[in-house]
Amino acid sequence: MRVAASVTHQGLAARLWSVALGCAALHGAIPDLDAGLLRWDADGSAPDDLWLTDVRPLPGDAPTVADAVLHGHLVPLATALRAHYRLAPGLLRGNAASALAGAARELDRWAHRHGRTDVAARARSLAAELLAHPLLDGAGTLTGTAFRRRSCCLYYRVPGGGVCGDCCFTRPPRSSPRASSG
Repeated sequence: MRVAASVTHQGLAARLWSVALGCAALHGAIPDLDAGLLRWDADGSAPDDLWLTDVRPLPGDAPTVADAVLHGHLVPLATALRAHYRLAPGLLRGNAASALAGAARELDRWAHRHGRTDVAARARSLAAELLAHPLLDGAGTLTGTAFRRRSCCLYYRVPGGGVCGDCCFTRPPRSSPRASSG
């Protein structure tokens, strides 16, 4: 359950960062991601499973993006996951940072393929500023668009899972019998 909770957290973080960072880099504004406006269809598939009931533009600066994603969603979600699944704060901070770095990397790739170096530069700049936010600072190291986190999301515990590309481990650690049950 802990592994599933961690991977779900990282997946939702990636979705939210992608929307916010993409809109900010491309348009200089983000949609208001207020939880009261955001809906999820459990039977849907990405990207159509998440939608907003109303689109209200907000500034696309780093403080607004952090407020919308971190404070609006990831902090409350992390509180619930820590309480119910005993996930470490550093693991959740690493998930959030990894998801942000991944969104920035993909946006950078898209921007370069489409000749939008302005968008690539804005995405990298916003990501760097967001990764310096007190809630994400120290979660990993960003070098260009490459990110190496300081924590592990636990994915290696999934049979055949291995380690992620930005994992703090270079190979899956050995699991103790107690660790395997988490």
